[in-house]
Amino acid sequence: MFTVINQNTSYSVEKTEEQLTVNGKPIIWDLKWISDRRVHLIHENRSIEAELLDFDKESKTVQIRIGTKMATLQLKDKNDMLLEKLGMNIASSSALKDIKAPMPGLILDLKVKEGDEVKKGDVVLILEAMKMENIIKAPGDGKVKSVKVNLKDSVEKNQVLIQF
Repeated sequence: MFTVINQNTSYSVEKTEEQLTVNGKPIIWDLKWISDRRVHLIHENRSIEAELLDFDKESKTVQIRIGTKMATLQLKDKNDMLLEKLGMNIASSSALKDIKAPMPGLILDLKVKEGDEVKKGDVVLILEAMKMENIIKAPGDGKVKSVKVNLKDSVEKNQVLIQF
């Protein structure tokens, strides 16, 4: 069993060898694969063509086209649901809290200020350590809550530099 989320609506999906059920109701369709990404199906006397546009394994999202409509679906298997129930889901673990200095050094450049939105991989500051410039990037998406350092500040290893 797994869950499919489309526009904040969750559907419980269960697939057995005999049938597919959505929210406990069996889905009866005639299905024919056209290619590895396209399928033609007949459901309730309606002919529908669907195409897989994108699949992101890391985030478990699928982008599909059904007829002329596009949809992005979030997939969750029983392990994802259990981790979420225990508060150990990916979203909570990847939430940005703060960026700490990876080593002692000197702040050469600050690329963000309080209130700025950052995306994963954005450069947030440059730290000079052992005569080398180290580019510090955002490990995830977030909004800068506060910058705890100024230009030319000396920092110690594990000192909080930016809070999200």
